[in-house]
Amino acid sequence: MSAPLRILIASTPVGPLGSGAGGGVELTLSNLAAGLRGLGHGVEVVAPAGSVLSGALVHGIPGRLQPQMQTLGRAAEAPLVADAVLAGMWHWVGEQQGRFDAVINMAYDALPFELGPTLSIPVAHWVSMGSLNVAMDRLITAAPAGTVAVHSRAQARTFGPAGEGFCVLGNGFDMGQYAFSPGHDGVLGFAGRIAPEKGLEDALAIAARTGKPLKAWGLMQDAAYWQAACADAPRAQVSYEGFLPTAAFAQGLGRCQGLLMTPKWEEAFGNVAAEALACGVPVVAYARGGPAEITLDGVTGFVVPADDINGAAAAVGRLDAIDRRACRSRAEAEYGAPALARRVDAWLRRVLAGRP
Repeated sequence: MSAPLRILIASTPVGPLGSGAGGGVELTLSNLAAGLRGLGHGVEVVAPAGSVLSGALVHGIPGRLQPQMQTLGRAAEAPLVADAVLAGMWHWVGEQQGRFDAVINMAYDALPFELGPTLSIPVAHWVSMGSLNVAMDRLITAAPAGTVAVHSRAQARTFGPAGEGFCVLGNGFDMGQYAFSPGHDGVLGFAGRIAPEKGLEDALAIAARTGKPLKAWGLMQDAAYWQAACADAPRAQVSYEGFLPTAAFAQGLGRCQGLLMTPKWEEAFGNVAAEALACGVPVVAYARGGPAEITLDGVTGFVVPADDINGAAAAVGRLDAIDRRACRSRAEAEYGAPALARRVDAWLRRVLAGRP
């Protein structure tokens, strides 16, 4: 068995862990830290001040939060923020690097890619977005060979030929937090940040056409968008269920007949699709990004052409043909935290072996 590693995970600088501002990155980081500890590795995390993460030593760094790059447009340059938490975090990394064997960067920002080659230990970049910004694309594709990982093959393809060399890790979850539900209440689910790229308006349209109530979970990032989407779909029976801790979210999600994944962007993975399967809930997903890879068409749900509201509504009518136990089995086999930790362990050891 290989010797344990001392691993530092550098979190997203857009918000403290536990706030929800980091979206799926927060859940990924939590499950990754737990899985790596389970393999015997020493794991510490550097993150914005106020971060909360059970079971891991978190070094909170004060400073102003970083704008989300995906909201700034394809031609935007990385913003320079006075007293930025991002700069503070990576200054801390530079000072403390001698205590670690490797750093896993989970920030979709320029600074970690620019500073990585200046450190004496390797930086492995786990990229959470597809190709969204020209400046970031340039940095990501120029990173040292083997040091970039992504969640899905679909995400890798957005970076063109360079993406063929990226390590595809998928994702992993603590299956103990997702109780299997053999039955449902006849409602549909939608989960994710309430923001335009998540495609809430299509989920509302599908709910209206099928006559099924829709429950929506997630951080209310754009209240005006929520109000406009609901106003444009007056026939949809929708309720906002809030942004909940994982176990509470899973309890509500498990009572859904199906989860709707209707993104308007190339979703890098789609954590909630795997979480739904863990509860036994089949998924109706657009053929766009990671959710289409998570969902096995006809086995754990249905994949329909992107933006095809009629096709998705028809798929909802076939949801009861899906074996909910098959959904849970798929999640356990592919998306458990231990399986993810083993994949990340193998990736890090390849990165370490290739370090000059």
